[in-house]
Amino acid sequence: MKKDHKETIRVRAISVGFAVLALGVFKPFGLDAWKWEVYVHLLLIWLLGFGVCFLTEVILRYVAKMPRSYELGVDYIIRRNLWFQLINTPLVSFMICLYRHFVLSDRLPNNQLSWSNFFETLAIMAFISFAIGLYWRFKFRSRYLAAELEETRLLNEQLQALQREADGRAQTAEEGKDGTTAELPTSADVPIPTRVTLTGTTAETLTLQIADLLYVEAVGNYVKVYHLHEGRVRSDMLRATSKQMEDELRMHLTIVRCHRAFLVNLQQVEQIVAKSGCMQLLIKHSHDSIPVSRSNMADVKEALKKGKRKSEK
Repeated sequence: MKKDHKETIRVRAISVGFAVLALGVFKPFGLDAWKWEVYVHLLLIWLLGFGVCFLTEVILRYVAKMPRSYELGVDYIIRRNLWFQLINTPLVSFMICLYRHFVLSDRLPNNQLSWSNFFETLAIMAFISFAIGLYWRFKFRSRYLAAELEETRLLNEQLQALQREADGRAQTAEEGKDGTTAELPTSADVPIPTRVTLTGTTAETLTLQIADLLYVEAVGNYVKVYHLHEGRVRSDMLRATSKQMEDELRMHLTIVRCHRAFLVNLQQVEQIVAKSGCMQLLIKHSHDSIPVSRSNMADVKEALKKGKRKSEK
């Protein structure tokens, strides 16, 4: 059995043990009426909860397509654990309600299956699940931080590889072409111009070198394009949406959406940093910090991996 599987079993067993201990201390559902038999019921509830945990793991792995893996990053681990709690808590509550109905209702008729009993059980188990989640988050805090630092280090290595690849392509293109018509090959050998003209919904346009583009920020019905002009950072406004800019820049592999309001040129990212559990991109020249949203994290990572693979060829 793999080490991470053993750890999963251990964590689930301890978590269910904590939940059963809380039930044993506070004795809800009329458990205090069972005297010494309460310990037998608590043991059976522990077995029931332990089984439901494995059912939740199966649902996450095969239905939600979220396998347990530390290689997918800290953000993925935290998100998966949250989904585990959201699925597992109602399932455990329902199973306990069934146990109350078929086993604990002999002495207490109020344990009959009903919506009120389900919501009562759900409220109790949600509180216990929240407390257990806080415990494990504190318990694994150092591991999460170490994994986050390692992930950030690997992403920065991939960023440097992508930038070396982009610089190499630009240098090769300039040797064969002049600066205004130079072309860069893509993975599909489709020529890509090094200059681009961005257009808005009105007559204004902005022509610049792709290498000089820093990032694009959506501001209401406009976009603000940050770029280098005569060695200084300059911003120009265009009446357009960030989706329009994304479509115009789609062929450029170093341009990626990192947030609902931002498109960023990875060639102009100085460093990737992790702050307060989220990734940020530190831009060269301006030193602005651009956030990376959870929904766009996969796109950023994929762009970085492509750059690394090309540099290794």
